[in-house]
Amino acid sequence: MSCSTLQEATILRGEERNMTSKSKEARIEQKTYWETKLEQRLGALAEKGVDPKKAAKDPAVKKIRAYLRETDARLKAISSLETKAEEMARKKAEKANAPKTEKGKKGKAKQEGQEVSKRQQKKKKKKEAKA
Repeated sequence: MSCSTLQEATILRGEERNMTSKSKEARIEQKTYWETKLEQRLGALAEKGVDPKKAAKDPAVKKIRAYLRETDARLKAISSLETKAEEMARKKAEKANAPKTEKGKKGKAKQEGQEVSKRQQKKKKKKEAKA
C-alpha cells in the first residue's frame, strides 16, 4: 500500500491525527520561529546600513510580519475556543448538578391553565345564537 492509501484508510477508520497547526503548542513554536526570522532579517538589514524606516518597507520583513499577525490571530482564536469549551463544560456540570424538576402531563396543564381560544368562543356564540 502506498503512503496516501494508508492515510486514507486511517481517516476512514476514524483514526485521523489532529492537525498540528490547530494546536496551541505548534502555533507558539511557529511564532517564535517567525520572530527569530524577523530579528535575523532586521539584523542583516542593519548590517547593510539600511534605515529602519526603509527596513520596515522591505518585502521580506513585511511578509514575516504578516506571518506573525496570522499566527497571533490563530492563537487568539484557539484561546477563545478553549475558553468557550471551558464555559460549556462548566454549564454542563451545573446543569447536571441542578435538581431535576418533574414535568406535568400536557393534557392536565392545558385543561387547568388555558382559557378557551377566541375561535372556540366565536363557535360557542354562533351555536347559542342558532339555538
